[in-house]
Amino acid sequence: MRILLLCHAFNSLTQRLFVELERRGHEVSVELDIHDDVTVEAAGLWQPDVVIAPFLKRRIPHAVWSRWITLVVHPGIEGDRGPSALDWAVQEREREWGVTVLQAVEAFDAGPVWESIAFPMREASKASLYRNEVTDAAVRGVLRALARIASGERVPRRRGVDSPVRGRARPPMRQADRRIDWTRDDSAGVLAKIRAADGVPGVRDTLLGAEVHLHDAWPEDALRGAPGDVIAHRDGAICRATGDGAVWITHLRPAGRGDGAIKLPAMTVLGDRARHVPPAPPPAHDDDRRTFREIRWRRRGAVGFLHFDFLNGAMGTAQCGRLLAAFRDACASGVRVVVLMGGVDFWSNGIHLNVIEAASSPADESWRNINAMDDLTHAIITADGVLTVAALRGNAGAGGVFLALAADEVLARRGVVLNPHYRNMGNLYGSEYWSYLLPRRVGEDGAREIMRARLPMDADGAHAAGLLDGVLDGDAAAFAAAVTAHAESLAADPGLDSRLAAKRAGLARAEAHRPLESYREDELARMRLNFYGFDPSYHVARYAFVHKRPHSWTPLHLARHRDRALPRRAVTT
Repeated sequence: MRILLLCHAFNSLTQRLFVELERRGHEVSVELDIHDDVTVEAAGLWQPDVVIAPFLKRRIPHAVWSRWITLVVHPGIEGDRGPSALDWAVQEREREWGVTVLQAVEAFDAGPVWESIAFPMREASKASLYRNEVTDAAVRGVLRALARIASGERVPRRRGVDSPVRGRARPPMRQADRRIDWTRDDSAGVLAKIRAADGVPGVRDTLLGAEVHLHDAWPEDALRGAPGDVIAHRDGAICRATGDGAVWITHLRPAGRGDGAIKLPAMTVLGDRARHVPPAPPPAHDDDRRTFREIRWRRRGAVGFLHFDFLNGAMGTAQCGRLLAAFRDACASGVRVVVLMGGVDFWSNGIHLNVIEAASSPADESWRNINAMDDLTHAIITADGVLTVAALRGNAGAGGVFLALAADEVLARRGVVLNPHYRNMGNLYGSEYWSYLLPRRVGEDGAREIMRARLPMDADGAHAAGLLDGVLDGDAAAFAAAVTAHAESLAADPGLDSRLAAKRAGLARAEAHRPLESYREDELARMRLNFYGFDPSYHVARYAFVHKRPHSWTPLHLARHRDRALPRRAVTT
């Protein structure tokens, strides 16, 4: 089929649908929802068999849904209506939720249903559920709906007539619905409210006299204090007491709509207001109690597992430094295999654009951050005493992809999406030794094509291209179990010493051919121009990304209907 993806942003769900549909042979073009006239024009140019709207914030024009079959992906169970479907489900701690694929009509979320997919709810943030369970269910639902359309079916079932529904229309969730009463709400209630507001809009609150929005909450089993008090800080996060315990809050966004209102580590936002808050060192690496820690080390026999769960996969200068120290400790611990687990939602997305944007000199912080990423990448490449495995449970982008490629083996969970390129961020050249790591896997021509295309790849596509060594099925827990079994088999392999010897010999040959340092120097010379040169593209693109500025146009590598070199269908009236 010829499919037009109509979306507010090319986000994780839209990217996953894009690659899944393309891999099945569909012709897919993307139009960002900017203006009704632009949307109507895009549909007229592409002449799609189906329009799919996986992520919208505005009403679809009548001229589109009345002419072409238009499928809306709603993150709610059948019968649910309203823009805050997932917010209500998380805050009310639903045990089961779902995704409904319905046909667009005049009223929001009121059209005939093509498919409805249910899933069990996890104790997680709205954003995490969206990237995992909602995205998986949406892909299944859309593919089933398309199969029915392809078979000639034109009349989907009527809501509540052909099958019972339990969903209902609900209003947008307001800050009054999210308000936390720190003297009465227990920890579970506080967590549910903050998780229901991640990543937008956050929960508005007053913290040490500052009006802020709260983001990214974690449970705490040990620390206690007077309800509402800020009782500790760790790695940029703050711990706040509740009526029956405490929770960690990692990020804040100053209240208001000014340009400075971006999401940052909590201690950065609070500044001097939090100068009297005591630090709380992280617990022992193998301690399983619930608490917040960005980096966690776990040993199992001859295998070590290094978890690093950074919000949205962003890795600032300090985080890179802490992870580098933890990696070096892991390599010196006596294990034979080190598995780099990343986080559930993201493995890594590279440098921390929000922290860079908030710095007194974004150019200087960009330079510090990319060098810290390079130091970490170099340490992984040259760790010749252990076998390293990058295990991607979640998505990875930009420098995060190449950080993973520094490992000896790279495995990913089926459904993970990779964006192995930099240019979408204002023609950023990129570093992390990509000019060494990418060609050794896909060749020089393959590397040039991947960087030129600037398109997402799913795990199967990345495996076929040579970026990955394996793709494993299952959810995050099943993937972790499979990775554990694989790593233990590597550690027990009698041939591991020979493999490590071959690794050392290969590094020596590569160094003799061209020193690693020269790749870094060449990449950073180009990056210096991005950061300090006359072309402001990177700084403009970063600003627009961080401050969520609306798009002015759809990039041509996505809007294929605007490529005059592509054949057109005849436009009929």
